[in-house]
Amino acid sequence: MPSASTHVFHRQLQHTPPVAVSGQGVYLTDAEGRKYIDASGGAAVSCLGHGHPDVVAAMHAQIDKLAYAHTSFFTTEVAEELADELIRTAPGGMSHVYFVSGGSEAMEAAMKMARQYFVETGQPQRTHFIARRQSYHGNTLGALAVGGNQWRRAPFAPILIPVTHVAPCYPYREQLGHETPEQYGQRLAAELEQEIMRLGADSVIAFVAETIGGATAGVLVPVPGYFKAVREVCDRHGVLLILDEVMCGMGRTGSLHACDFEGVVPDIMAIAKGLGGGYQPIGAVLAQQKIVQSMSSGSGFFQHGHTYLGHAVACAAALAVQRVIARDGLLARVQVSGTRLEGLLLDAFGAHPHIGDIRGRGLFWGIELVQDRGSKKPFDPARNVHARIKREAMTRGLMVYPMGGTVDGRYGDHVLLAPPFITSESELAMIVERLDAAIRATLSDL
Repeated sequence: MPSASTHVFHRQLQHTPPVAVSGQGVYLTDAEGRKYIDASGGAAVSCLGHGHPDVVAAMHAQIDKLAYAHTSFFTTEVAEELADELIRTAPGGMSHVYFVSGGSEAMEAAMKMARQYFVETGQPQRTHFIARRQSYHGNTLGALAVGGNQWRRAPFAPILIPVTHVAPCYPYREQLGHETPEQYGQRLAAELEQEIMRLGADSVIAFVAETIGGATAGVLVPVPGYFKAVREVCDRHGVLLILDEVMCGMGRTGSLHACDFEGVVPDIMAIAKGLGGGYQPIGAVLAQQKIVQSMSSGSGFFQHGHTYLGHAVACAAALAVQRVIARDGLLARVQVSGTRLEGLLLDAFGAHPHIGDIRGRGLFWGIELVQDRGSKKPFDPARNVHARIKREAMTRGLMVYPMGGTVDGRYGDHVLLAPPFITSESELAMIVERLDAAIRATLSDL
């Protein structure tokens, strides 16, 4: 039965979560006065932590001036400023930004943008998307369709568009013993090309991928050369490359864009989470000049839209977040803190019998748990290891982002860490210490 203590339709209907009443820095405080270190930034969102005075001040100033104007009538100064800033720091060739209210909306817009590009350029026969197994691109129907997590897709499969899913870049489980990382990446790119040819090269719209796999796969960092090989395959067949950097982008890995480390530039890129740091709901799609020009010289408009596009207060919050990141040198700090966090995780879990893999970049890390380290056998899903770790962590004043189904949508458990960029060395140490205690408490009962 649903909880009788609330009329909110919560994610979990059989219990009501604690009530958050305040946040400051890396901490959140509940109504009982308990403090929690936000070691996951919620869902890799709160890059500046909570209550940052510069962001709060920018939001107040914008509200005093103008809170909302519908984009079918007006643009706003703050939306124009934010777009200028994002294009100034964007991968080469990006010319325009389409503002939305979050990551799922960004992916929906990216998919429609890609389809309309081919309609505008006289290639309406292109109707197929290719994505990867165990990917996550959002929970709206289009984003869920390109997503490759079977557990999330299953209830809605009959109403999803057909999408082909190829192998993820998951070296811990899928790189063969005789392969170098580079050879493994080439094999995956060859699989993508084979699928494009099977569907018909002139029928594929885009290949969709998270630059670093996030929530459902537990931070899958691509092997060297993988995305360069993917980019070459896409270019060979006129297929667009859509990169989803909703979770891994906007500084999370130590660069504004995770694709910077891969040496590739997408045709379309989705961003959100770290864009506004959680201070307001905002996401965006960055598009190459050729995409925008095809619509501009064709129909003259993008056949898409939402009520809250380019919301002035959301844009003000995001602009302030991006200015703080630049002013305070936080990208460099993420790189230094990331090295420190990696060392702490390896010290604590590097030889742990139930930790199979520790992977990540910057302040974006995943820990994959296994029943047997030698065989990589995952825990029985019935044991609900990830949920138990979350509960144990919360009792210790720690917020982490555990998830099940890491391997195939059913089997596997991981813990995702994405602390705010402002997290201190002592706070990083506290995060790992409390996580260690939570994992030990969980596994002692199994």
